[in-house]
This record gives sequence, C-alpha cells and structure tokens, in this order.
Amino acid sequence: MASSVTALSAVPAKSWVPQFVTCSMIWGSGFALIKIGVEAGIEPGWVAFWRCFFGALVLWGLVLVRRLGVPRDLRVWGHALVVGTVLNAFPFTLFAWGEQYIDSVTAGVWNSTIPLFTLIWVVIMLPDEKPTLRRLLGIATGLVGALVVLGVWSGGQSSLMKGSVICLVATASYGLGYTYTRRFLSGGDIPVIALTAIQVSWATLELAVAAPLLSGAPHWGGTGPMAAMVVLGAVGTGLAYMWNLSVIRAVGSTVASTVAYLTPLWAAIVGVFFLNESLGWNTVVGAVLIVSGVLLTRTAPSRPVAEAKAGAGTGAEAVPQPAEEEKGEGTAQPARH
Repeated sequence: MASSVTALSAVPAKSWVPQFVTCSMIWGSGFALIKIGVEAGIEPGWVAFWRCFFGALVLWGLVLVRRLGVPRDLRVWGHALVVGTVLNAFPFTLFAWGEQYIDSVTAGVWNSTIPLFTLIWVVIMLPDEKPTLRRLLGIATGLVGALVVLGVWSGGQSSLMKGSVICLVATASYGLGYTYTRRFLSGGDIPVIALTAIQVSWATLELAVAAPLLSGAPHWGGTGPMAAMVVLGAVGTGLAYMWNLSVIRAVGSTVASTVAYLTPLWAAIVGVFFLNESLGWNTVVGAVLIVSGVLLTRTAPSRPVAEAKAGAGTGAEAVPQPAEEEKGEGTAQPARH
C-alpha cells in the first residue's frame, strides 16, 4: 500500500495538465454516451447498471494490481452502501432517465449545479458550516442561470422541464452523497481506490435488483451503444478516477476540482458536433451564470481540512468543497458522477 501511495504522490507538477484535461473530456463526453445508450433503447436502470458494473471491474482490478487493503470495519461498508446509493445508483439512473427528454448538452449544464447542491446539504448537515452572504449570492446566481437555461420567460417546453427536474434531483442526490461522505467517510487511512470499489460494487448490486424491476429485461442496443456503456463505466468510472487522484496528489484538490467548470464545455462540444444537438443562446448564458454561482460559493480555507474531503471523481466531474486545504494526502473519498 505504501508503494502505491508513493507512486501517486510522486506525480510531477508539470505532468498533471494532460491528466486534468483528459478527465474533463471523459466526464464531459459521458452525457453523450448516456444519450447514445438511451436512444438505442437501453433503459435508464440498465444504463446505470452497466456504468457501475464496468466501473467496479476496473476499480477492483486496480485494487488487486496495487495490492491495496480492504477495510474490515462493518461501519465503513455500511456507510459505503449509503454513498453508493445516493452517489451512484440513484443519480446514474436519474440522469439516464432525464436524457430521454433533454439533450446531452443540457444534462451537462445541470451537472455543473452539483457544487451548489453540495453547499446546501453542507449547511443542513454540518452545523459548523455557516452560510455567508457570498455563498448565498452564489446559490442565487446559480438559480438564475437555471431559469435562463429553462427559458422560463417563454413558458418552457414540457419535455425540457421534465427532463431538467429529473436531472436536478440527480444533482441534489450527488450533493447529499458528497456531504454524507465528508461527515462519515472522509477520515481514516483507507485507500481511496479500495473504498470507491466497495461503493461502486454496492451500487452495482443494488441496480442488479432494481434495474429489472424498473426497466424490465436488459435490452441489447447494438454493438455501438453497448461499447458506449463499456467506455462510460470502465473509463469514466474507472480509469478517470485514478487519473484525477493523481492530479489531486500533484497540485491539490482546489485545482483538481475546477474540472467541474470544463465538463459543460466538453458536453456541448461532443453533443453539438457528434450528436447534432442544438446549442441555444440561453443554454450558453445559463451555463455561464451557473458556473459563476459556483465560483462565488468558493471561499478561502478557514481551517485545515484533510485533502480527502475534496477528493477525486469517477464520473463527470470533481466537486469543489467549501473550505478545503490546498495540499494533502487523500484517503477515503467516494466516486463522482
């Protein structure tokens, strides 16, 4: 275990940029992969299942290759079960469901609201975190951005509203998951990859039961769409996690978490040029307002906080946490979207 930690922490600072950009591309394009799956007839529950299944395979492979230890404390497994539900199984299903009604570009924009929901949950669940005027202004700015994306002045399309609400519930679930992890799983000396493998495995087992009930029998959407599911899980929920962890070890979580600002850009590029989706002015302006709101919620550290509280991601983004330390050694931290 010591050798794996040394290898990750020894990443030269000058080499982190390619990994950072690669993670943003992978997580930003993930929404297009989801869209490919749902348009091929793969039901939301099975999209979520394949994401977790292939992601878990890669993560456990990393655990074996690096010879990392697995926690024996049942409380850790119990907390990982909760995190796997609210940070993987539930939101993964909701995003796939939402993209049945909206395009991948809009889903990518809604994904950038995760830090705002995280802050709201932090204020609710962590008494020491007090809302400041700057943070409240950031939340308000993000809300205005959401209204602009929806085009509320024109009444909004019913499909856009439905899909957007579903995706926003998913981002609220992400926020809850990050806050829960910060409170119950952010300490200790458990290797991050091992903990994430457990978390994603719990989500896989849950979806193995829930997907047939919610979505019926699995549907073969074709070679291309199934390849998209493999990439979505193995790369987006597996390899990208390891690369993002390397960035954190090299330059700190504050820099690594700014990948959240790039994912909507990549979602737009991939959606417009590869899926022929449209990009309205209100989507662009709304996305800028949402990201601006996220930036406003960022405050300088008020006290040292373990690097693990900002952590790394395995999904579409890494989320900025309120009051985080710039450098440190991350250990236990959940998988991102």
